[in-house]
Amino acid sequence: MAKASATPVLVVDDYATMRRIVRNLLTQIGFTQIEEAADGAEALGKLRGSNVGLVISDWNMEPMTGLQLLKEVRADVRLKATPFIMVTAESKTENVVAAKEAGVNNYIVKPFNAETLKKKIESVLGTLE
Repeated sequence: MAKASATPVLVVDDYATMRRIVRNLLTQIGFTQIEEAADGAEALGKLRGSNVGLVISDWNMEPMTGLQLLKEVRADVRLKATPFIMVTAESKTENVVAAKEAGVNNYIVKPFNAETLKKKIESVLGTLE
C-alpha cells in the first residue's frame, strides 16, 4: 500500500489554473507533499533536486512538452524509475502510443475528477491508504 501523505508529487502544467485544480484533487485524496512546475525545464530541475515519488504532467506545454519531459526523465539514471502520469485534453491514439513507448505509467484525459485521478494513481503506486 502506498501512503498518499508520504508520497511527494510534482504537478507540471503551463496553466496555473490546471495546476491548482490537480493540486486540489490530490489534496482531496490525501496527498500533502505537492510541488508545482510551470514547464518541463523547471520540472527537471525540481526532479533532480529533490525526491519526487510521482510526476503528473500535462502533455501540451511550451517550450518542453510533457512527452519530452517524460523522455528526459526516462533517460536519467537517477530518475528513470519515477512513476509518471500524463494528462492531456486529446485522446488521440498516436499520442497514447507515443507516451507508452516513451515509458509513461498511465494516462488521464481531461476533464477528470478526484475518483478518476485516484484510480490512475493507484494503478501506478498501488492502493492508497
